[in-house]
Amino acid sequence: MIKIIKYVITDILRNKIVMAYTIFLMAISLSLFNLEDNISKGLLSLLNITLIIVPLVSIIFSTIYIYNSAEFIELMVSQPLQRKKIWMSLFAGLAISLSLSFCIGAGIPIVLYAASSIGFIMLAMGIILSIIFAAVAMLSAVIIRDKAKGIGISVLLWLYFSLLFDGIVLFILFQFEDYPLEKAMVAITAFNPIDLGRILILLKMDVSAMMGYTGAIFRDFFGTQVGFIITLVILLLWIATPAWMSARIFNKKDL
Repeated sequence: MIKIIKYVITDILRNKIVMAYTIFLMAISLSLFNLEDNISKGLLSLLNITLIIVPLVSIIFSTIYIYNSAEFIELMVSQPLQRKKIWMSLFAGLAISLSLSFCIGAGIPIVLYAASSIGFIMLAMGIILSIIFAAVAMLSAVIIRDKAKGIGISVLLWLYFSLLFDGIVLFILFQFEDYPLEKAMVAITAFNPIDLGRILILLKMDVSAMMGYTGAIFRDFFGTQVGFIITLVILLLWIATPAWMSARIFNKKDL
């Protein structure tokens, strides 16, 4: 299992797309911190990039990598190895590689310019989102055999979590504006890891005043230590659930 993980990490880190992704993150991060006089403004700008680019690259690259590794996976399955261990080794290799890429690309500038609790939370959130969308990509790839359809589904999932989910929530709020839905919004937010990360960081940056009454509700829940722990548990479930489901499907799948 460790040998497979090492092979996957080495293979991915030598990939030109991952190298370009790391360089892009570093260039953008350094530019934002150098252009802004206020570190908080730089972090806020970097937050928007992190919440859009990181999930997009993680889910598309992971999906393509799984499809391109079909022959390698079949070779591993033919060996006296448990299928679940093979699949989880691939997931671990993808998760570690994408996390390292983010840590190098965005983590180094954050540590140099914004070595504060907010900066480290943003760094942790980028790593968690990389792992979550790698897990979602593997679930998509193991369910759908066709490569084109699998990549298409991954792009649609990214669009849903990044754009469509917020649109649906706003539609619900407008349609039921006469009802007190602010507290329900806290529960609905749990169904989108990107929104969870955004709210946590905005609350730590004390920008929740811009969110109105709903921001006060979020602060009352997410701003407490218990709320922060619950949020972390939900994010961990976003990692564990797709990874477990994909491993279970792969274990029974006819290659």
